[in-house]
Amino acid sequence: MDHDMPGPMCSMHMLWNTQVIDTCIIFSSWHIHTHFQFVLSLLAIVLLGVLFEYLRVLQQCVDHRIATKVGKGKRTPAEWEEGEKCQVGPSLVCALAGIANLPFHCRILVPTHFRVLRAALYAASVFLSFFLMLVFMTYNAYLIFAVVAGAAIGHYVFGGYLEPDNLGKRGMACH
Repeated sequence: MDHDMPGPMCSMHMLWNTQVIDTCIIFSSWHIHTHFQFVLSLLAIVLLGVLFEYLRVLQQCVDHRIATKVGKGKRTPAEWEEGEKCQVGPSLVCALAGIANLPFHCRILVPTHFRVLRAALYAASVFLSFFLMLVFMTYNAYLIFAVVAGAAIGHYVFGGYLEPDNLGKRGMACH
């Protein structure tokens, strides 16, 4: 017997496929050797899709809580008198774009500790979205279905409420 022979290798397909055994998902260490491992991997990917939707809703809830906590006692745009504008200093983005003198909508300055929290949640959702994109790019029909099923289940579970101000701003995009 030749002990130097490598074991089964990951199979890579750049076309639509339904490969099960010897499929590798993102890492060579996530190598599928059995049908049972493949089913467990499908479930893990579905759960990652659900987690992605949860993170999106969690970001909205955190933003709402921050706005409520930080904006206490401040008038909302709906409460402004007709013709009244709230001037807030220009943002760095607008200043860099050369439009620093244009009027701005009233905004709430987010304290540093909340900005860190918002940035961490955003980073986690971006990481997870790209991770799921890489799973999708295996071109494996079963894995693609698992990503889509996870997104659908997550949207069903966590998307039970509508915010009229945010209609049309949701979608499974990279970030």
